[in-house]
Amino acid sequence: MHTVYDHLVTVLTGKFEVGPEEIRPEVTLDELGLDSLAVTELLITLQDRWGVPLEPDDSAAGQSLRQLADAVQARLAAAGPGSAEPGALP
Repeated sequence: MHTVYDHLVTVLTGKFEVGPEEIRPEVTLDELGLDSLAVTELLITLQDRWGVPLEPDDSAAGQSLRQLADAVQARLAAAGPGSAEPGALP
């Protein structure tokens, strides 16, 4: 999870200008102040980076950073060997 989580933190601090002091594994996207458009943009960014499908839905903003990183990691594992590389096709 560390690589996915670390990338998530990098995207949140860089692209979405979330303060590093606000970021903890248990904090939700909603608690970080991301609206539905920002959540969708974040999921698209992660999807592009990891090459796994991530569908935005109404519950995405309520996910903790740990849950989101775990979901990406689970999709990478399901995609099989070689898919854990950034940009790899599933």
